[in-house]
Amino acid sequence: MKKNIYIIICFLVCWTTACKKLDVPPINIIQDKDVFTSTGGIQAYMARIYSELPIEDFRYSPQRGLNFFWIISPFPAVTGEALSRDQNGAMQENVGESPWSDCYKLIRDANYFIENMPKYASTYTPAQVNSWLGEARFIRALTYFALVKRYGGVPIVDKVLEYPTANIDDLNMARASEEAVYDFVAADLDFAYANLSESNQAGRANRYAAAAFKSRAMLYAGAIAKYNTTTLSDGAGNRVCGIPSGKAVTYFKAAYDAALLVAPKYSLYKKVWAAGDKEAQFQNYVNMFYDESSNENIFVKQYHYPESVHGYDAYNVPRQLMGGNGYSSAVNPTLNYVELFDGLPKNADGTLRTTTSGKYELYTNTMDLFANAEPRLRATVILPGDKFKGQNIEIRRGIYTGSSAGGINPLLAPGSTSNYPTANIVQSSNANQSPYMLPDGTTMNPAGLSGVFTGDGTCAISGFSIRKYLVPDKPTSEVLENRSDQTWIEMRYAEVLLNRAEAAYELNALGQNDKDYLQDAYQDINQVRERAGATLLAGPGDLSNVSVVRKERRKELGFENKIWWDMRRWRTADIEQNSTIYRVLMPFYSANDKKYFFDARTDERNVRYTFDVRWYYEEIPNGEIQKSQKLIQNPGY
Repeated sequence: MKKNIYIIICFLVCWTTACKKLDVPPINIIQDKDVFTSTGGIQAYMARIYSELPIEDFRYSPQRGLNFFWIISPFPAVTGEALSRDQNGAMQENVGESPWSDCYKLIRDANYFIENMPKYASTYTPAQVNSWLGEARFIRALTYFALVKRYGGVPIVDKVLEYPTANIDDLNMARASEEAVYDFVAADLDFAYANLSESNQAGRANRYAAAAFKSRAMLYAGAIAKYNTTTLSDGAGNRVCGIPSGKAVTYFKAAYDAALLVAPKYSLYKKVWAAGDKEAQFQNYVNMFYDESSNENIFVKQYHYPESVHGYDAYNVPRQLMGGNGYSSAVNPTLNYVELFDGLPKNADGTLRTTTSGKYELYTNTMDLFANAEPRLRATVILPGDKFKGQNIEIRRGIYTGSSAGGINPLLAPGSTSNYPTANIVQSSNANQSPYMLPDGTTMNPAGLSGVFTGDGTCAISGFSIRKYLVPDKPTSEVLENRSDQTWIEMRYAEVLLNRAEAAYELNALGQNDKDYLQDAYQDINQVRERAGATLLAGPGDLSNVSVVRKERRKELGFENKIWWDMRRWRTADIEQNSTIYRVLMPFYSANDKKYFFDARTDERNVRYTFDVRWYYEEIPNGEIQKSQKLIQNPGY
């Protein structure tokens, strides 16, 4: 009993002592003074919120959202850039996870910094304080841009909302107009440009990054104003979906002017580039995505093994270079994408020419078909038979054993979606293939070392594999899901030139004549084309329609997770994906001729892509709608 009394007394002493100290913050909680009174504290705060930026990078999947580790559906597999064995048609982005909640958490963190940093301004110089505030507003701007390009108008929260102490009406916020959100993004980026330094610390914004992202955001706004047809207004008259067409000039001009601000600081990467030297131009373009000192990189997201990693190499290497995780060839460029490039033999309709007078053209080597292609294509796509990591990448659909007397007729009728005939074709159902004895006594694997394997639908299912961003000297032992750490380039100068070219073209098309905008667009595009080794435009007259500008964006920015958003802002996704089956290129080896031929056909899986026009404005999470009586849903949901 005495023991129990001692326990009760001790408890009461501790309890009363604790009551007296309830107003003292726990020692394990970081307080404002710990953050804002030292540059180390501020840098740590900044590093955290930079890491949470909604950037669609290596770890992004449209099916699973931001920062998802295993890529089930690679982003290019919903745009027509590529096919993936795991993707079976068009889809709405983020059907699994919406970024809405995470974006508003990040906005709150940025607002908190913006509100509290000035309280400690006396500790630093005005330039330091303004620069940090500029970074916070840069981060807030990019986060709102991630929201507005998905949902249209969203609630604009520019202060810290305290719950549960806040007025409940402050938390019950309506959506601002789509136009107002873009204007808010522009204002934040203008502040960032005016206050950030010119320094270029990797992974952090400088003033030119603010201008570059403004060129992107305003280009989006201009396109919505010009091309969008879906509108929605709330009860207060705010157009939460759609921007008045009369604002197109305003936004395109803002995009154009912002792009001009970047030019003095950055340039296109040309470290090993040489005019007329295709091999140097190819190698220069390859190197650009690994050179940390590149003066083309404006804003990047860095990775570093082992604390921050991704699995890009493991997912995308050709089958014959597969690492220990057992993944490969998640991104397989379509023939539609390859046909965008210069220097390929083409039919009158722009499709790749594989036959002459109704017979297949024969090639000694598979790369002969691509001998005159612009170097940018080889640097972006692994073509069948090209070298990567010192190996010839073997991509075949099968071995043709039939007679070639008088030429080889097409295996299928034009436009056929049927399976290939089994007669006179040796195929492989999987990687454990049996070598075929050729007439000369040598043997050959029917599908090569990297597929196509008919049984499991894996490996180079389009006849191509991806090269861009694959590390060319990564050992196979390190080609693992959690081992890649190459830097993601979110903004580079080539995009700024293309933003400027598109804005200039649109301004000319809208009758603006205060400058020679078409001449400017022509020069901007030729800068990009020259570096790529593509045929230069002869003059402004070659910009006969907007498709020329858009085609250049697709080629230059392919597999950089930009084309999806371009298709959406141009409002072309539903036109391009209207029960569409994308095309592939299947290499065959003719055993009797000892030569190769190519068959261009639709995807053998007959996967059809159809884009629902509702998806131009995504569904706001129902949980968010239920929280606020003023938050209205987008059309069609």
